[in-house]
Amino acid sequence: MAGRLLGKTLATVSLSVALASVTVKSSGFCRIPECRSSFSSCGFHLNSNIMSGSNGAKENSHKKARTSPYPGSKVQRSQVPNEKVGWLVEWQDYNPVEYTAVSVLAGPRWADPQIRNPAGRTGLVGRGLLGRWGPNHAADPIITRWKRDKSGNKITHPISGKNILQFVAIKRKDCGEWAIPGGMVDPGEKITATLKREFGEEALNSLQKSSAEKRKLEEQLHKLFSQEHLVIYKGYVDDPRNTDNAWMETEAVNYHDETGEIMDNLTLEAGDDAGKVKWVDISDKLKLYASHSQFIKLVAEKRDAHWSEDSETDCHGL
Repeated sequence: MAGRLLGKTLATVSLSVALASVTVKSSGFCRIPECRSSFSSCGFHLNSNIMSGSNGAKENSHKKARTSPYPGSKVQRSQVPNEKVGWLVEWQDYNPVEYTAVSVLAGPRWADPQIRNPAGRTGLVGRGLLGRWGPNHAADPIITRWKRDKSGNKITHPISGKNILQFVAIKRKDCGEWAIPGGMVDPGEKITATLKREFGEEALNSLQKSSAEKRKLEEQLHKLFSQEHLVIYKGYVDDPRNTDNAWMETEAVNYHDETGEIMDNLTLEAGDDAGKVKWVDISDKLKLYASHSQFIKLVAEKRDAHWSEDSETDCHGL
């Protein structure tokens, strides 16, 4: 009952500032990125991501955050039609389901629950599988290299004529989908440390290495993660674990091995939350977890690499 009353209260409280016209930052994360055609500090053009949250969602935006059943459960969300997603749209009968996983309830309560998803209604209140009320911060390291032939020459796509870029992908154990090998930021941890730690644990199985192996691995990872990099995106993620009161925010960063020499000395090995790991060719054919395909597309565009066989495709299709 408390969850239902909370949901109704949240649904009727107006936003202090219209979501479509401001940028709100939380702990260094751009919670509501500005809609720009170029790479801004938020790094992502958001015509169809969360900017429609104030007036109702477009067909393909804020979609995964409304899927049922909720991950890892049989809980069905209350259905939220596209035109009712935005908090500024009056909906007095909004009656979201309340759900917080038992494993989450056993943990600490970190923040004020009187907070709501900046992208709009999801059909579910509570924290679901997320530990924190409000934003739950993650980091996604996108490790790339050029695809090369046996002679070491870059391989170009026969139609686009652009070089083919590859990235390290893992197959998640929880849902079986391919994804960027990222994870949650530990309390007090810097993003740079999270990026390196998560890649090591999920793509290189660092947790199972001997002390000597870990030292050698750390040397190679330092070479990779200490070089220049691109912050591809900061902010809200359309994630199936999101609820009205808890949601995912991430920082996706691209570390590129131009010559391939660094990654040649690292053997990919699935570990931690990863079932499998491999190099994947980047293209618009990729079907990845959450918003990861969007992040990968931005990397391809920034590196001027192959993405689509359709020469007219651009970032406005996100």
